[in-house]
Amino acid sequence: MSAKFRLSEGGIINREKPINFQFNGQALAGFQGDTLASALLANGIHLVGRSFKYHRPRGIFASGSEEPNALVQLELGSRTLPNHQATQIQLYEGLTAYSVNCWPSPKFDLMAINNLFHRLIPAGFYYKTFMWPKGGWKFYEYFIRRAAGLGHSPKLPDPDIYDQMNIHADILIIGGGPSGLAAAAKASNSGARVIIADDKPQLGGRLLSENAEINNKPALEWVIQIEKTLTSNANVTLLKNTTGFGYYDHNFLGLIETRSPRITGEDNQIRQRIWKVRAKHVILAQGAFERPLIFSDNDRPGIMLAGAVRTYLNRYAVIPGRRAILFTNNDDAYRTALDLHSKGIKVSSIIDIRQNVTGALPMQALAAGIEIIEEAAITGIVGTHRVKKVEVQLLSDSGESVLGSKRTIECDLVCVSGGWNPAVHLHSHSGGTNIWREKDGVFIPKSSPQAVTSTGAGKGIFSLEGCLKDGWHSGKDAAKLAGFAIKKTKPPVDTKKIAEQAWRNIWCIPTNFPIGHNGKHFIDQQNDVTAADIKLAVREGYKSVEHTKRYTTLGMATDQGKTSNIPGHAILATTLGQDIPDTGTTTFRPPFTPITIGALAGRKTGKLFAPIRRTPIHNWHENNNCIWENVGDWKRPWYYPHNSETMQETVNRECLATRNQVGILDASTLGKIDIQGPDATEFLNLIYTNSWSNLEIGSCRYGLMLGEDGMVMDDGVTSRLSQNHYLMTTTTGNAASVLSWLEEWSQTEWPSLKVYFTSVTEQFATITLSGPNARPLLKEFTKDIKLNNSDFPFMTWRAGFVGDLPARVFRISFTGECSFEINVPASGAMNLWTNLINAGEKYGLVPYGTETMHILRAEKGYVIVGQETDGTVTPQDLGMDWILSKNKDFIGRRSLLRPDSVREDRKQLVGLLPRDTDQIPPEGGQVVSQLEEAPPMSMIGHVTSSYYSATLGHSFCLALIKNGRKKMGETVHIPLLDQNIACEVTSPIFYDRAGKRQND
Repeated sequence: MSAKFRLSEGGIINREKPINFQFNGQALAGFQGDTLASALLANGIHLVGRSFKYHRPRGIFASGSEEPNALVQLELGSRTLPNHQATQIQLYEGLTAYSVNCWPSPKFDLMAINNLFHRLIPAGFYYKTFMWPKGGWKFYEYFIRRAAGLGHSPKLPDPDIYDQMNIHADILIIGGGPSGLAAAAKASNSGARVIIADDKPQLGGRLLSENAEINNKPALEWVIQIEKTLTSNANVTLLKNTTGFGYYDHNFLGLIETRSPRITGEDNQIRQRIWKVRAKHVILAQGAFERPLIFSDNDRPGIMLAGAVRTYLNRYAVIPGRRAILFTNNDDAYRTALDLHSKGIKVSSIIDIRQNVTGALPMQALAAGIEIIEEAAITGIVGTHRVKKVEVQLLSDSGESVLGSKRTIECDLVCVSGGWNPAVHLHSHSGGTNIWREKDGVFIPKSSPQAVTSTGAGKGIFSLEGCLKDGWHSGKDAAKLAGFAIKKTKPPVDTKKIAEQAWRNIWCIPTNFPIGHNGKHFIDQQNDVTAADIKLAVREGYKSVEHTKRYTTLGMATDQGKTSNIPGHAILATTLGQDIPDTGTTTFRPPFTPITIGALAGRKTGKLFAPIRRTPIHNWHENNNCIWENVGDWKRPWYYPHNSETMQETVNRECLATRNQVGILDASTLGKIDIQGPDATEFLNLIYTNSWSNLEIGSCRYGLMLGEDGMVMDDGVTSRLSQNHYLMTTTTGNAASVLSWLEEWSQTEWPSLKVYFTSVTEQFATITLSGPNARPLLKEFTKDIKLNNSDFPFMTWRAGFVGDLPARVFRISFTGECSFEINVPASGAMNLWTNLINAGEKYGLVPYGTETMHILRAEKGYVIVGQETDGTVTPQDLGMDWILSKNKDFIGRRSLLRPDSVREDRKQLVGLLPRDTDQIPPEGGQVVSQLEEAPPMSMIGHVTSSYYSATLGHSFCLALIKNGRKKMGETVHIPLLDQNIACEVTSPIFYDRAGKRQND
């Protein structure tokens, strides 16, 4: 079967290496170098699936990433991949693929009944249909979800390996066609580091599909020579099978490389790699996409883009049909007719919508005996699973109607060409703008805020000679802009110059019937969007191109409208009576082509998805039977039970020991950020709500950080180490986000401030001693730090040695007791901790975990960001007006003046004392003023923290309650399913309100 539709010679395939594969359970064969699409066509398979909404028969339409129809499910089990374009899948031994969106088969699909009711399900029908009855959505949803989507996602873990690489380049070239290769050849002579990426396994781009010559030699010989030169240059990196999928700020681009086309049977093989490239200058040589002509029933299998037909014929030696028709508005399609004719394939006619076709290529077609029907169009298709005949009529002078009777021409292949659209996708990603070129109806790149150059067909130059020259100049200019000297060389020149006649754009081919009747004019074939849908959107009031896109789903499929956007926008503009540039375009966004989630994840999966972080003292905690709590990525001791102690008994013991003797806590997980620079103080003044200019060296200060909305974001103590040097501490879970926050404001808002940040969280371990015996215990371990209150007061720090380790000791407290936080190098922390444990036995030392820490701090009314706050809490809500400077600006200050931020009924932090002191209300419990017989009740707040206190002898809570500070002494209720907990509203400080103990 394969030989029947494969030429006996030619093509860029390895006929010595046949490849066996399966499609829909049928055993087939191809050759090395085939794509799945070319191998299917070689086996005579044109019907490959069904359309999304109407389930119409669909075949292979294109030859690259612009393919809208030929989506398949690759493989089974853990390696199955949905909705991959057959045109982008390199054939490999054992490949298994299936059609999607059809059951039981592509030839007989039960859901094709949708096509019979197409008048009832136009664009946007679901917005109106599923509104009634009011409670019917749940019923509809079941069926909608079963019908939605195309392929199916894998249900098992992906066994493949994906990789990521970071790299810098002086010049990055996207595209290995004639302009990209010419640019690389010129730029690489300058000594610049050049990366050239192309999405195909061979360089050459369109040259692989053409019978072109460069300097009187086959173009492929030139490609081979250029590649040989580039490969021998140590400064050049060639990335084949690599697609540029996204262009981001500061010339940062994402590329995805397919390292192995094989999906199965290659364990420990890197299948794909994402390259993260930062380039001084970028050259976009992505080429152009051929666009179709929009005519009635233009979606039948056997209707293909003319350029794609040339690709299958010349590159893969595949015969897409035995009797061809060409339908075009430009001269380029005549190359397809001539190539088909030269291979012995019957070309019945060329139907050209233009008048007086006189170009060199049409003349060659006439000389070959090919009929040219001028100023005519295809107005209908005969055939169900594949085109069998076309109906042709003459066009009026305006092109808005058809004339005369229909002529029927037999064929099994229709090659269509409506011109070429420059691939401006990455240019648009970069923030670039495009301009409309009226003469041929294309958008071409205009300008970009980034260091990028578009070249060749990507900027609207469609001749080979023009692409080569423009690419050469682009490479030269890019090297100069990157700071490299240029050697004088001559640009490559195509010696065959063929003048081409202008295109004629008729965006929607008319018929004898109104658009939408007796046939469909498909624009976006993947999403079944028709010209009638565009016109309906306008009638429904959707005049914005972005609104029309969303109403009809034009350009929203996996192909991103590569063949449909321009015709769709043009039909919208015509319907609105506007010019195309006035109507505008939709926005291209990454990714340029679909990329696998596995590639985005890279190796950050399984155990590496969220690596466990352990403190230097982790093994001691584990050996002493602690119960762990996960805090962010960290493992923190929760509590240390003795024998058969319950959790409550354990934390009671730990709390009492810390209040009455001494407790020791591993606080190494606290975020620690080293801040240096001559403008460090000014920066802190802007980041924090309070002032830092008057903080003395050797002192510490509590700081509160707000978001731009004025809500509490993080808190911590920052210490001044020297004039321009600070150490900031953050909450454990917010360490990374705070560092990112500091960098964002430093780099984007205040780049003139000289200040630098370094995370030192893991460089230093933190051991905290708290309680009345903390000072005498620490005194045994240091000789050069005076620990008495007059030399070492609260909220100061001192440097010296603790044990034999250099240390910074901070006199700060999160428990309300006299406390010392000891920062030592992580490498010596275990030894110091063990020595403190041994020496502390006589002082009643007890290690305590995070649960005890929470109780101790809550007794003092100290908040935990993320527990007493939820992103809607201001400093005033917490009763912390005192920390808001009135003499300086800070992030979030203006937001604190919004009416919503100062309304009287905002929730405020208060304490709650249950009337039944043994009851512990649940955290998150809803607080109401009055009990009602049944819900709903009017909620006035919620419990944020709730504990039993061994020190106080009863339970207590912290809560956020509307206007809570004016409710002191009142009784509120926490209604639960089985009981009600009555509580008195109190101050949030339950222990040592004067703060005497932490200052002693």
